[in-house]
Order: sequence, then C-alpha cells, then structure tokens
Amino acid sequence: MELTTPTLVTAAYLVTALLFILAFAGLSKHETAKHGNYFGIAGMTVAIVSTIGLAIDRDGIEVIGYILAAMAVGALIGIWRARSVEMTGMPELIALLHSFVGAAAVLVAYNSFFEAEEDPAVKALYEALGTTGIHNGEVFLGVFIGAVTLTGSIVAFLKLSARMNSAPLVLPARHWLNLAAVVVSLGLMVWFVIDPHLLPLAIMTVIALAFGWHLVASIGGGDMPVVISMLNSYSGWAAAATGFLLNNNLLIVAGALVGSSGAYLSYIMCIGMNRSFISVIAGGFGVETGTVASDVDYGEHREVNAEGAAELLTDAHEVIITPGYGMAVAQAQYPVAELTRSLRERGVNVRFGIHPVAGRLPGHMNVLLAEAKVPYDIVLEMDEINDDFPQTDVVLVIGANDTVNPAAIDEPNSPIAGMPVLHVWESKNVIVFKRSMATGYAGVQNPLFFKENTQMLFGDAKDRVEDIVRAIQSSTAVGAGGDRVVRH
Repeated sequence: MELTTPTLVTAAYLVTALLFILAFAGLSKHETAKHGNYFGIAGMTVAIVSTIGLAIDRDGIEVIGYILAAMAVGALIGIWRARSVEMTGMPELIALLHSFVGAAAVLVAYNSFFEAEEDPAVKALYEALGTTGIHNGEVFLGVFIGAVTLTGSIVAFLKLSARMNSAPLVLPARHWLNLAAVVVSLGLMVWFVIDPHLLPLAIMTVIALAFGWHLVASIGGGDMPVVISMLNSYSGWAAAATGFLLNNNLLIVAGALVGSSGAYLSYIMCIGMNRSFISVIAGGFGVETGTVASDVDYGEHREVNAEGAAELLTDAHEVIITPGYGMAVAQAQYPVAELTRSLRERGVNVRFGIHPVAGRLPGHMNVLLAEAKVPYDIVLEMDEINDDFPQTDVVLVIGANDTVNPAAIDEPNSPIAGMPVLHVWESKNVIVFKRSMATGYAGVQNPLFFKENTQMLFGDAKDRVEDIVRAIQSSTAVGAGGDRVVRH
C-alpha cells in the first residue's frame, strides 16, 4: 500500500508552503515572532513527514532506518548547539549552518551527475524527454552556488568568531580575479552542458570554492551583518537548486522564499549602512582601502563613575539607550532591563534606539532586549528615534561604537563615511560604556568619545550597569516615602 499519492503530496506541499509564508510574516514583528516560529516548525514537520512517505514508497520500508538515523544525528547536533550557544555566538553559528546547506547542495549535485552517468535508465529518460542539457545546467549551477556558499560561510564564521582577521583581504587586482572566476566558470558550464564530463565540473568546483572564500574575505568586518544576510540568501538559492535536481517542488519553493527574503533583507541593510548592494555581493567591489583606525587627534576624553551616571539619570526626564554588540558580549541585557524598570518607576521616559545593523546579526539587539522582557513599544528603530536626541537629557551608549560614530557624517574620507548612524551626540549628555578606548569592529576611531558632552564609563558593561542600578536604588531608599529623589 502506498503511503502517498500525487494528490496527497501536492496538498502537503501547498500546506507547507503556506505555513512557511506565515512563518516569514510572523517573524517580521516582535509581537508575532513566536507564532512565526511555530508556523515554521509546523511547516517543516509536514515537509519531513511527506518526504519520508515518498522515500518509503520509492525505495521500500527498509530506508526508514537510514532516514531516522540521519535525523537523529542531525537532531542531536542541533539540540546540543542550540542549548549551548550564547546569543553572542549566534551570528557565527548561523554562518556555519549556512555552510552545511552549501555542502549539501554540492553533494546532491554531484550525486545527480553520477546517477545520470552511471544509470542507463536515468540517462535514457533525460534523453527521451530532451532535458539532458537542462539537467547538466542544473548540476553545474547547484555545485557552483553550493561551493560559493560553503566557503563563503566558513570565512564569515571565522571572522565573526575572531579566528580570522576581520579586516578585508585586499589582493592585487582582486576584482579582476573575481571577474575571471565568473567568466571561466561560464565557459566551463558551456563545456559541461554540451559534453558532460567530470573534468569541467571538478575544475569549476575548485574555482567556486576559492571564489566563495575570496568573496567574503574581501569584505570588511563592519559589513559582516550584511554578509550574514547575503549568505542566508545564497543558502536559499542553493536549496532551490537542490530542489530542481531532486525534482522536489517544495524545496524549490522554500529555497526561493529564503533566497529572495535574504536578498531583500541584505538590500535593506545596505541602505541602512549606505553601502552599495552590488559592492557587497561582489566582495567589496569599488572599496579600494580597508577599514583602518584614524590617526586624527581628537583630544582628551572624560570619565564618569557609576554614582555620577546614576545622578545624571535620576535627574533626567528623557533617556535613550543605544545598545550594540558589546552589550551582547557582556550579557548586560538583564541589568539594562532592570535599569529601565527602575528609571521608569521614577517617572523617567526611557526608550531604546536600535540601529539596523546593531550587533552582528539582523535583529540581534531586539532579540536580546525581548529576552530580558523589555517592552516592545519602547524599542524603536533608528529612523523613529533619530530626531528625538536633541530633546534627550541622557543617552547611554552600551557596547555600541560604529553605529553612533559621527565620523560617518563629519569625515568624508572615513571608511564608514555616509553610513546612517544614531545622532547620540546631539543629546545633552552621553555616557559611553566601554572596556577601553579601542576602536570598534570596523576599526575606525570614534570622535564621540572626545566630545564635551560625552563621558566614558569603563569596565564590563554588565558590572557597570548593575553598579548604576544599585546607586539608584540606594538613592531611592533615602528618599522620603520612596518619592523620586532629584538632585540639583
């Protein structure tokens, strides 16, 4: 008895595609993100069950053991990594997972090639349908996209995890090298489609692996959030290519959804960073210099302690907190949430300003703040809050650097020139939480640290925020009847 029929499979695929679309829609907002995840889980469950049914109908019940064994290994690895990874490690973990998709695409494409070459029945079927050339093109593109995704994702993982220098790799004539890789690969594709042999496919595989490595290695650390989104798009197209090879419409649809959404998100992030979308996907094309620290002498910085910061905050009426990757590293989101609650209880209007590329992953800061139960309605995007800084009494810059750097506006020759940033320096007071005066991930010095209205609070962000919370609570304890204590 067959477990599946064409009608049943088609219905399952339609339901799965709808659930994936609902998942994307849910993930677009904080309030519905949890439901979006549920829709995605449900869709993947339907997809897995229907795929297992197809496999059993085609190859017999004995394949169920292999399938369950593979699923068990994958599930154990996935559960282990999901439970052990910290939020600071999510960007590099996602990059590494993208490499698995690329590897799978390469392996499936090679398997499809060998199957067509070694099985006379399969080869005869393609010839009878007149689709031999189309199949060869699908194999070639599957290997190319998968190989680029594989090595590009590995480089992103190495850069994000600090196992590799985040500065862009600047080789002589690097753009010509990229162009040569594409042109040679196109020539090999024509050869392979006309006369399929292992040699052109193998040569292209080596070129594509090197191309993917160089493509991402040429992109500087400041642009890595866009790279992660871009690799997400690549992994989607790799999955779609795999779907064509496996004649699996659901995989084609799911891959196209991931690929197109990733590409659009990359485009939005490029706008948020004033980066050319073509430049980023072409490996930093047009960027002739790397991101380096400025040699300009901006003068002396001023420092403040936790008690002084607490005093400024308790005297304030409007406070904006702008978090960055440093908050994630210090795991300071929970004390930041406690600070927010303490100030709001005292009548201070506290809000958050989130840059589109704060952290090293789209939505990184939003997830951290949601994890700490910060209300969604006080977490605002850059465009929503940038005009409010002149009316703000105190801005807390917690672990952010490049996203609050006025050099993006004031210094035309800066590597981040033109990048939209949060105008925190326009507020009355700025307190910057940092471990040291080191530059940010893009390697650019920040003039904000030396402005008259800026004070530096050095040390671990979590410890310093906790110190401020204790100082505020201490001042509240001495207030009559618990009323807000305002110092003049």
